[in-house]
Amino acid sequence: MSSAQGKVTLPRLLRMKAAGEKIAVLTAYDAGFTAALDRAGVDVILVGDSLGMVVKGGGTTLTVTLDEMVYHSRCVASGASRAFIIADLPFMSYPTAEAAAQNAARLFREGGVNMVKLEGGRSRCEIVRFLVSQNMPVCGHLGLLPQSVHALGGYHMQAGDEASAQALLEDALGLQEAGASLLVLECIPARLAGEISRALRIPCIGIGAGVDCDGQVLVLHDMLGMGAGKRPRFVKDFLSGAGSIEGAAAAYVEAVRAGQFPGPEHSY
Repeated sequence: MSSAQGKVTLPRLLRMKAAGEKIAVLTAYDAGFTAALDRAGVDVILVGDSLGMVVKGGGTTLTVTLDEMVYHSRCVASGASRAFIIADLPFMSYPTAEAAAQNAARLFREGGVNMVKLEGGRSRCEIVRFLVSQNMPVCGHLGLLPQSVHALGGYHMQAGDEASAQALLEDALGLQEAGASLLVLECIPARLAGEISRALRIPCIGIGAGVDCDGQVLVLHDMLGMGAGKRPRFVKDFLSGAGSIEGAAAAYVEAVRAGQFPGPEHSY
């Protein structure tokens, strides 16, 4: 069965990883765009806290509230019939395992999502383990952590030296051991991302992390060439020449599946 057919589930994503079939992920925040991405064959739709920038017009993700994430998740869930839906737990919504569970439950119960995503490495393992014990699938996020932008000093490549690269690999293995079922790798060297993807049993989804990840994710507005300000290195405009938003999403899916995106020019 082609990955463009049938409902995408977590076991299916794990089978895609095992089979070496690339996973195409895009963000969305409402029903209309979600329906177009769904028809185009996008496997996973991420309701990202990137909405703080591309929807609300802010400079970071930090202003996004849990209520906003629940609202946008519910909109996306109403527009999707095939894609797997992941939602970000927003800034400071998971300081403890108990708080994370209560807030994640709202995204599952009210938002209709299939998985929640949180940022951070081994310090988050207790939280991941507790969520999984409550039957809430979890996606981890390593590398550039947008919710830690002030601590990191801005948006730039991470794990550029041997010590930090080894620490990130250990974080990835720790999250997998804690029960995470997917992992996003953002803005890290392509060589390191490939090493992590090969070391893990779970799918690794890259953004600015090279072509050797198990899949790719872009912010919808970036994929459509709508991003304001300086375009990040890892972004490509798929709308140019595509004729429609659905056509752009289909072109993105095809490029990811074929291993044509990202190219070296989009990687670190």
